[in-house]
Amino acid sequence: MPNTPRELLDKNLHWAEQTNQEHPGLFDQLAKGQQPDYLWISCADSRVSPNQALEVEPGEVFVHRNISNVIVQSDLNALSVIQYAVEALKVGHALMVGHYGCGGCAAAMKGDKLGLIDNWLAHVAEVAHRHADKLDDADDDTERHTRLCELNAIEQAVNLCHTSVVREAWQRGQKLTVHTWMYGLADGHIHDLGMDVDSLDALTPAYDKALVALEERWKARA
Repeated sequence: MPNTPRELLDKNLHWAEQTNQEHPGLFDQLAKGQQPDYLWISCADSRVSPNQALEVEPGEVFVHRNISNVIVQSDLNALSVIQYAVEALKVGHALMVGHYGCGGCAAAMKGDKLGLIDNWLAHVAEVAHRHADKLDDADDDTERHTRLCELNAIEQAVNLCHTSVVREAWQRGQKLTVHTWMYGLADGHIHDLGMDVDSLDALTPAYDKALVALEERWKARA
């Protein structure tokens, strides 16, 4: 049975007291400011919890989440988060984290009509269209869905690299690396898709390498 709001408040009190005992002074330190080295971008899925998955304390990861971890150049919410993380917090790593079993990717793949969200998932549908040959080659819908989740993470990492914030950071010599990962709901493991980009010139080679690595991963799963 789900927790009631009152129970959630009680759990928060317990968590705060326990955290203060285990890490004295942590909250005092956090109240003075934040200095995370990581920007985490992932799906809003309730089963994906950044701090728990990475086993890090509050203050270590700056987070942006939306349906299917999409980066769109017109999304001022995402771009504002990215700008603050890169320009104000000076994070050294941006983590694009897709996840297996993504409901948004499944809906985009099937062409489900869900209402307003269809406009957002159209960006994922574009990824499916771009890689239709790779998806059509899958043995079944489960594998096709899994491939789309992986391909979407890679394509959204490309979109992240092309944001004006990231490009300008690289142009002025700021050290920033974009990584592409996948989170497994079934085991809690994070899988590195092997796409690490630290400059605009490195993007295309890293993208090509990641696609080749994906195809090897698909063969291993077959």
